[in-house]
Amino acid sequence: MAKRKKKNKIIVELDLPKDDSTLTKLYAILFVSILLGLGTAIVWSTNSGFIPTANGEPMFTNVYCGATATDSMGNSMGAQFQTNQKPSYAANESCSILKDKPDVVSWTGEEWTSVYKRGKNFDVPGIDSSQTGGVAVAQPLWANCSVSADIPTDYTIAIRSQDGVIIDYHNGTTDNDNNPDNDGCAMMIPNIPADNRYEFLAFSNEEGKFLSKVTFDVTVHYFDGIPANMNNASFWIGPEVSIGPVDIHPFIFLNFFGLTFFFLLYPASYYWERVEGAKNEVEEKFPDFLRDLAEYWKGGLSMTVAVQTLATSEYGALNDEVKKMSDQLSWGIKFSDVIRQFADRVGTPLVQRAIALIAEADRAGGKISDILVTAANDSRELKFLEGERRRAIGSYIAVIWTSYFVFLGVIVTLAVVFIPAIAGSNSSGEDGGDSGGQTIGNMTIRNIDPLFFLTVFYYGVTMQAVGNGTMAGLMSTGRFSTGFKHSGMMILVSLLVFNFLAFTPNLIGITEVPGLNPSSGAFVPARLYFGG
Repeated sequence: MAKRKKKNKIIVELDLPKDDSTLTKLYAILFVSILLGLGTAIVWSTNSGFIPTANGEPMFTNVYCGATATDSMGNSMGAQFQTNQKPSYAANESCSILKDKPDVVSWTGEEWTSVYKRGKNFDVPGIDSSQTGGVAVAQPLWANCSVSADIPTDYTIAIRSQDGVIIDYHNGTTDNDNNPDNDGCAMMIPNIPADNRYEFLAFSNEEGKFLSKVTFDVTVHYFDGIPANMNNASFWIGPEVSIGPVDIHPFIFLNFFGLTFFFLLYPASYYWERVEGAKNEVEEKFPDFLRDLAEYWKGGLSMTVAVQTLATSEYGALNDEVKKMSDQLSWGIKFSDVIRQFADRVGTPLVQRAIALIAEADRAGGKISDILVTAANDSRELKFLEGERRRAIGSYIAVIWTSYFVFLGVIVTLAVVFIPAIAGSNSSGEDGGDSGGQTIGNMTIRNIDPLFFLTVFYYGVTMQAVGNGTMAGLMSTGRFSTGFKHSGMMILVSLLVFNFLAFTPNLIGITEVPGLNPSSGAFVPARLYFGG
């Protein structure tokens, strides 16, 4: 009995046309970017001072701290932020975003040699209880030291007030052979009173014996009474972030102004430009496809066979569309319907016009090869003219970008060099009246606020970016999406330049951290008196 022949399975790849999700993605991006834009706009407006408040503090901190501030016992302190008076130091300390965080001030690199009795004075900056409404602020001090001598020698390292009060001390004995002692030469003072001058002292406690070398460093956690994340004028500057050797404040309220326009303009325009770029790549290969299709038609092939043959050719971004048309023709779909669906998917005027011409010729039964060649030549000529336009307009786009960089450079130079110089020359003095400044004859030049001018400069640069970028895009392609993409890139450039060059501590109102100011020369101190 003959064996039954096994039938081969026939696999049909049905690449059916799918719904175009381009607009759905665009609407989703628009929705998210508008939310982000509105969010950053709210943060900026509630911190910029444009919305006045009764206590003069930013609305942002009033609202947040009014809802979340609690003292150490868990009692609400929100009412302190709803009055017409500035919040007290205790109220600021009860809010997580306004707690006064310490700055670290250090005295390092000090080395003394051949020491019998030696001392130096240094300052401890800070605030006292009269500035904090009676709240005691603890400022800890750490001192690390290393002492060596030719022979074992008893020594004392101490910190003493200028009134002779010993704040803390360490007694130790050096090791042999000038090795630093290993007895833990260090001091830790939990709270050293601020705004006083102290003495750092080193003594050899044995007659006739000298300490070969004394090295030490002193570190103090300094509190200035200004809420964290705020400057000395109660504007929001956010936390400091270190990027390599540069410290920046990326969450300063000014950045949110630029980010508002960036989120509203750039994400959707960037996506749409990518869509348009993909369409342009299809259009670039479309004339070649029409020309090859005409050649196959002239060679006697049907449209179905011609398209199926061309599906194996290389047309770059058009490959997927040719493959899809080939599959549709293999399913028995009419050629006129296939090319109309192709035109709908691409959706550009150039393709739709050429396809409409070809479909009409196919319906009328004319010599379609001539129509294909004509459509190919027409499409190629249009793409050539578009390229010519881009090349001609390119120089104007370069001029717009160059002018923007020049404007940005001038503004940053004014902000970094000119404004601080004027502010420094007009600093308060005896002749400046109650508002500081300088007096020339009967004219008083008032003090200027660098942050005010920096704010005006930054707003101007951002609006210049929006205007210049929009015009550059309209000149380039005639589309607002191209213009908004240019605007977004210009805004991003201004954000980076201002954050790394212009938003310096002296310009954004950060109080300069005072040092410990050790005396330049040493002195011979009196022996320690422990009482008794």
